[in-house]
Amino acid sequence: MGNPYEQDLDKNAANHQPLTPLTYLERAAKTYPDQIAIIHGRQRIDYRTFWRRSLKLASALDKRGIGKGDTVTVMLSNTPPMLEAHFGVPMTKAVLHSLNTRLDAAVIAFQLDHAETKVLIVDREFSSVVKQALELAKVKPLVIDYDDPEYAADAPYPKGERIGTLDYEAFVAGGDEDFTWSMPDDEWDAISLNYTSGTTGNPKGVVYHHRGAALMAYTNTIHAGMAKHAVYLWTLPMFHCNGWCFPWTLAVQAGTHVCLRWVRPKPIYDAIADQGVTHLCGAPVVMSVLINARDEDKRAFPQTVTFNTAAAPPPEAVLSGMADAGFAVTHLYGLTETYGPAVVNEWHGAWDDLEKGERSAKKARQGVRYAALEGLTVMDPETMQATPADGETIGEVMFRGNIVMKGYLKNGKASDEAFAGGWFHSGDLGVMHPDGYIQLKDRSKDIIISGGENISSIEVEDALYKHPSVASCGVVARPDDKWGEVPVAYVELKPGKAATEAEIIEHCRGLLARFKVPKAVIFAEIPKTSTGKIQKFRLREMAKVT
Repeated sequence: MGNPYEQDLDKNAANHQPLTPLTYLERAAKTYPDQIAIIHGRQRIDYRTFWRRSLKLASALDKRGIGKGDTVTVMLSNTPPMLEAHFGVPMTKAVLHSLNTRLDAAVIAFQLDHAETKVLIVDREFSSVVKQALELAKVKPLVIDYDDPEYAADAPYPKGERIGTLDYEAFVAGGDEDFTWSMPDDEWDAISLNYTSGTTGNPKGVVYHHRGAALMAYTNTIHAGMAKHAVYLWTLPMFHCNGWCFPWTLAVQAGTHVCLRWVRPKPIYDAIADQGVTHLCGAPVVMSVLINARDEDKRAFPQTVTFNTAAAPPPEAVLSGMADAGFAVTHLYGLTETYGPAVVNEWHGAWDDLEKGERSAKKARQGVRYAALEGLTVMDPETMQATPADGETIGEVMFRGNIVMKGYLKNGKASDEAFAGGWFHSGDLGVMHPDGYIQLKDRSKDIIISGGENISSIEVEDALYKHPSVASCGVVARPDDKWGEVPVAYVELKPGKAATEAEIIEHCRGLLARFKVPKAVIFAEIPKTSTGKIQKFRLREMAKVT
């Protein structure tokens, strides 16, 4: 007889549509047309206008022949055109590729060629490096300049020359706000392209699909606790994992995007106080900017602001400083390949009553899977067997679910390796605790093996951060004739603070097993990525010659 629930109960247009975040903006615009969607300097853009401008951008691209399988690349700061691109580009079934604004010309040229860019929208702040990249690249895209009217008089970087054949506003004006946009043919269709950092060899192109972006938008709303008309401040670069999918997320609750071109303390505090910001995301460096700001740059505000951070767990002193300043920190973890954070340290109220050390140990864990992630585990990558949930046995953290990338663009070998055994291999080493919470111990390439003993660089860094003078630090392996390799620490001190190498080493001896204590401490400015992550590969290079 067969399954009666499959007889005459077929998918059709009435009961099945591909998941996509594009419908969220359409709903917000129809439901709350007058609600402010975007604040950028003096600009106030309501949802009606946001929707219409996105349609006009899509129409203008369509008139240029942009469609399915085409790539539209943007080199933009956290400005309104970046938000419009997140909707307007995929409305044509094309793919949005956001360039990291800190890249050099050679890497930009590689990405333009690899992505086969057809259209390139460039903020004039970055015109110089993009001009160099275009001279190196094989592709010859249509180049469109964005001239930000809110470019600050005290901008840290000068506005560059026009390098395009069109102005962004003129390009959008040529579009039709009654454009009939296209749903994706399939929710598995690509929506965006993000490149990994490429610390060795060329960066890999991570492809997101409409389904994953739609689910992340819902899930961000849940895990960030975003109420209706939440106000979100853009300190996280939108080029980074599509801003962890928050460009699409805000439309779910008809929230307000507060744009910010540069991360500086006074504009952040002004936005929080004047615009009623409720949420922001960023690396630990942003927390340092906030709690170490000059008194004259700080502002009082009545609301508690949720700060989502995804990197190494913030030190207890930083968490305390953030709480005192009016911020509630949510610790997240993820990768470019998982649409940004896909793990959250879900906090239990009872943990607030724990002794400080126990409470800190709970906060140091990355946590449990997002609601939209189907599987999170720690495995032996060779046997693909789960490690014991004892909080001690190290394995590789692995993901499975709808918020894992489609794969790497034009790189089947890397995709196959990443998905071996039916799980996404993160390359991160960690442990599973008895209550199901994972905790990172290191990147596989960052584990220091000294005399046959594994040393977690994260554990050593955590000890260093407990020193009151340490602002930033990174621990890497240095080759050693006797032990194979030994840990060395690079330390950046807080402004106005002092410490000696001997003092730092003695501090670590009180917190770590002797073989884990850094054999040397080098005081230097710590190299970081544009999103505030410490560049361990550069520290490893430095360690070879110091």
